Amino acid sequence: GCASGSTNSGGWLQWGGPHRDFTVEVEGLANAWPEEGPDKIWHRELGDGYSTIVADGGRLYTMYRIDQDEFTVALDAETGDTIWEHKNHSPTTPLMEQFGAGPHSTPQVAGSRLFAIGSNAVLHCYDKNTGKVLWKRDLPEEFSAPVPGRGYGASPFAHKNTIIVPVGRVREDNEEDQAEEGPVDGQSLIAFDQATGKVAWKSQDYRVGYSSPILIDFQGEPQLVLLLTRGIMGVCPDTGKLLWHLEFDGPQGANIATPVWNGDDLLFCSSAYDSGSRLVKLTKEDGKTSAEQLWYSRKLRIHHGNAIQIGDHVYASSGDFGPAFFVALDLDSGKPTWRERGFKKTTSVYADGKIILLDEDGELSLVSATPDGLTVHSKCTIAERYAWAAPTLVGKTLYVRDRKHIMALDLG
Repeated sequence: GCASGSTNSGGWLQWGGPHRDFTVEVEGLANAWPEEGPDKIWHRELGDGYSTIVADGGRLYTMYRIDQDEFTVALDAETGDTIWEHKNHSPTTPLMEQFGAGPHSTPQVAGSRLFAIGSNAVLHCYDKNTGKVLWKRDLPEEFSAPVPGRGYGASPFAHKNTIIVPVGRVREDNEEDQAEEGPVDGQSLIAFDQATGKVAWKSQDYRVGYSSPILIDFQGEPQLVLLLTRGIMGVCPDTGKLLWHLEFDGPQGANIATPVWNGDDLLFCSSAYDSGSRLVKLTKEDGKTSAEQLWYSRKLRIHHGNAIQIGDHVYASSGDFGPAFFVALDLDSGKPTWRERGFKKTTSVYADGKIILLDEDGELSLVSATPDGLTVHSKCTIAERYAWAAPTLVGKTLYVRDRKHIMALDLG
């Protein structure tokens, strides 16, 4: 069976924060900011990249790029000074460089270790205190993993004594995906032992995209959920055993955004281009989970941002390369309750009853969102285009980066 694992507590140790859903429990944030924006604690240059910032015990960790090299870096959270950094050669392609070659993936802290995976799908395990490389796995070289066109994008997930990453494999052009009851000796997910880097398990043979896995608890059973290129699946996080799989109908966009779990039985998924949003309902009968799609809607199409769930609504930025709307979507009906102009594509974090929005032009906003409408409390420009990395909130300090800078802001 699948025993329950512990969640990350304290700090912001992984993609999406403590619960991997961009919500954080904090009180006492200011209800409005000065016109020029929140007080800057520090501000410094950092190289290119869309990797978000993780925080643990007075340190920040992220990744950036200078030309054909990627760096994993540890900074002092109070000053922004570099404590250590490690360089990894990571050549780009013209397609990668079109909107910035990354890195796109966010590191994961687990105990004394830091796990980071670059654009070229090389996974490093570092001693988080010194930056010493404890082990590395070159996924394309060792596992014939494809490097996605724009570079590897999923963020690793720590579970018990393993670190789990979506991998996939290079296919022949005429090769179909696995049948419903097909082989499970694939590598849609690989779990590595955190201490040694040895493979603990690998399983499934569905195509993987850019989305990161999440852990849910469904009726007392932990399930690792991954949004695939053409569907979604849940596996046992201890073994990789398939618990359920749902193929999506209709046009498929690039599935990048992380699914949102409502804590009960619903998974919200969204992608951009020709696709849209779906609500997946899980049910369990005789101990076996099955999944069905309740609705599909093109009214909300999340590109590479994130959705915030509050009550029975999700709030997110809809759009890819045209105009974007900030949308409230009713999970029951799949219909938008409202759509607001005035924001470019945004990422967001939810704390103290308010949403902090960062749009791709570097505009930071403090808003309240309810099914009745959107209230904008403050708006200011603090970063530069393209600010695609979602912000990180630890206590009352917000950490933000764009493709040139990283900064700490006081939201208290």
